[in-house]
Amino acid sequence: MANQGTDGFFNRVYDMVRQVPRGTVATYGQIAKLVGEPRRARYVGYALHVNPEPGTIPCHRVVFADGRLAEGFAFGGPEAQRALLEAENVVFLPNGQVDLQASRWPAGMD
Repeated sequence: MANQGTDGFFNRVYDMVRQVPRGTVATYGQIAKLVGEPRRARYVGYALHVNPEPGTIPCHRVVFADGRLAEGFAFGGPEAQRALLEAENVVFLPNGQVDLQASRWPAGMD
């Protein structure tokens, strides 16, 4: 069983990811910053990898800082993640990365 600190962090991550609007993406670091833990981007990834509600918590909307998709996307791999994002009209670059200038959620962006 995870300790309370981890459980609380994971729940804050899930609450924040629920707020990422359809058709936009956030980065792991952006979510970490928004939940008050700017140095814990990797832990955001851990939390999303064990997402308890994949249909409700839209973890597919979280990508790497350069727009890459998660090789370890727990719910079907990067192809499934891309399909979910394309269905929401998220813009991709020719190299397969998300176009963050076009599709990034602006929350927390100073």
